[in-house]
Amino acid sequence: MRILVTGTQGQVVCSLVERAAQMPDVELITVGRPELDLAKPLSVRRAIAAAKPDLIVSAAAYTAVDRAEDEPELAYVVNAIGAASVAEAAVRIGVPIIHLSTDYVFSGDCDRPYREDDDAVPKTIYGYTKLESEHAIASVTPQHIILRTSWVYSPFGANFVKTMLRLAGERDTVSVVSDQWGNPTSALDIADAILRIAPLCVRGNYGVYHLAGTGEINWSGFASHIFRTSGIAGGPFASVREISSADYPTKAKRPLNSRLSTEKFEKTFGWRAPAWQDSVDMVVKRLIPAGRHDEFKPMRHGTGG
Repeated sequence: MRILVTGTQGQVVCSLVERAAQMPDVELITVGRPELDLAKPLSVRRAIAAAKPDLIVSAAAYTAVDRAEDEPELAYVVNAIGAASVAEAAVRIGVPIIHLSTDYVFSGDCDRPYREDDDAVPKTIYGYTKLESEHAIASVTPQHIILRTSWVYSPFGANFVKTMLRLAGERDTVSVVSDQWGNPTSALDIADAILRIAPLCVRGNYGVYHLAGTGEINWSGFASHIFRTSGIAGGPFASVREISSADYPTKAKRPLNSRLSTEKFEKTFGWRAPAWQDSVDMVVKRLIPAGRHDEFKPMRHGTGG
């Protein structure tokens, strides 16, 4: 099966490359700028047509949550119009598309995990443009699977796990918000799920699904688990000081509730993500032996102090 993935550097893209390398029946192609530029529809159409895939995974996006508040037009062009371009290219060659979306399409005001049929009312520009990307995909082609996920981390790129490990190497105590809840999700698990459903996607099962790590936690609890695992593995660790979102203001207001119900995905595809603790442990232990905590980049995602 020949799968084209938009983007080359993202966490899910890198995870797909790694996982697909272990599958002899999968040929994975990644295409990003300048060959495929979501802000340039013609480049999207040409790149996808040239690749001749059996399936497209729409992973590239504008993901700078805070910066999007200052660049709404660019975020919209890349996320919404770009997604439409990918879907149109898919229709031209007659293949389905798996599109990655986010928990930010929800307001975060619900008192339970969000289901796929709950009202999507984003509170940020990023969330709005990702919801528009979903609408764009659905309006262009019925052959789509939209996967909403949350709190993504991995051994690749900049993410919360790496940020916490870097901060633990710099200080004894790290302040982390405790009033935002969600499902930590490994990009490696997302990749496993995508590769599992890819053959099924070609045959149908279209629609919107939630895909996230199993179990829920707040950011401070997430950080504490990272530090505990890192310390046991001989890596940096620190104490956590719990703070509220009000103590750590960001330009884009984060949802207090990012929890996603994955029941629909599990029933349809027979796959459930591992417990979030198990996946976090694997990523932390993988990073620590290589000494890669020195490479972690700063990231404003619910941490302070």
